[in-house]
Amino acid sequence: MALPVRQQMIYWTLAAVVLVLALWRLGDVILPFIMGGAIAYFLDPLADWLERLGLSRAVSTILIALVGVLAFVVLSLAVLPMLVRQLGQLIALAPDLLASFQAFLTDRFPNLVQNSVVSDTLTAVGDAIKAQGGQLASTLLSSAMTVVNLVIFIVVVPVVAFYMLLDWDRIVAKVDSWLPRDHAPTIREIAHNIDRVLSGFVRGQVTVCLILGTFYAIALMLAGLQLGLLVGAVAGALTFIPYIGAIIGGTLAIGLALFQFWGDWLQIGIIAGIFAFGQFMEGNIITPKLVGDSVGLHPLWLLFALSAFGTLFGFVGMLVAVPVAAVIGVVARFLINQYLHGALYGGVVGQILPCDPEDNES
Repeated sequence: MALPVRQQMIYWTLAAVVLVLALWRLGDVILPFIMGGAIAYFLDPLADWLERLGLSRAVSTILIALVGVLAFVVLSLAVLPMLVRQLGQLIALAPDLLASFQAFLTDRFPNLVQNSVVSDTLTAVGDAIKAQGGQLASTLLSSAMTVVNLVIFIVVVPVVAFYMLLDWDRIVAKVDSWLPRDHAPTIREIAHNIDRVLSGFVRGQVTVCLILGTFYAIALMLAGLQLGLLVGAVAGALTFIPYIGAIIGGTLAIGLALFQFWGDWLQIGIIAGIFAFGQFMEGNIITPKLVGDSVGLHPLWLLFALSAFGTLFGFVGMLVAVPVAAVIGVVARFLINQYLHGALYGGVVGQILPCDPEDNES
């Protein structure tokens, strides 16, 4: 016999409060397990695919781990140092870029630049970036490494991810056996929708970001752009926000191209063409293939989640903002659907009156 609804609400509320308090108090302790579980979740389809090819779960997990270690070594030895170096170059170059932009405005719009406010603002921005940019970059990196301890990511997270990926199917089955029988179908439905959003949207968008970021970085470096790797990484990382990634990445790349190749319009056109081709491939081939018709997340909701989680939890919050936003979105849609089909919204049948008498005529 099922418990009364009010008693169930009390138990569920207490369980939610205990869970939130545990996460809040043990955040630093369970962080590697959360990150390892997230990595295992996103790699589980790859392990399933290798199993369908005939490999055992253990061999599939070991193969994925070896590829992951190789990728980590390449990033640590080659990509990350270059990104940090190019970030420093961009900060050092910012005053010259602003000076060139100010000279361009002086030639084309002298009346605008004669306004001392515009001129003083551009000069102040350049001085501020030059004075504080290096400190800002080092602060971001040091704070990230303070929140996300390097030892945790190098040792604990990969180990947790390995074992969770190895036993993922058994873990899911065990958790499913613990569900309360009365609510098991509803919880499974919510979990299925969350998985659909995470697998179709988040996992797909992460893959799109990686593909486009790699394409932009390689193509811009081959085109001769000095900070091509940094521009490609920025454009790729922001691709999941429609138009924002293309606008920021394209503006940064073309602005740097104008500064580096001024007068060589063919070279500048090549840089612009790289972004045009990338956006064509993303909109017509890559995103439809990897993301498809999965339930997406509104860009405003993504921006809010990034801002809120980044403010509350720092660098780690920004890492988990998009997946958590997807989960919250699914739960919110479920609750709204329950409300729209419940007595609180519909009231008693036959007593709902239209707000406007003219509605009866339609």
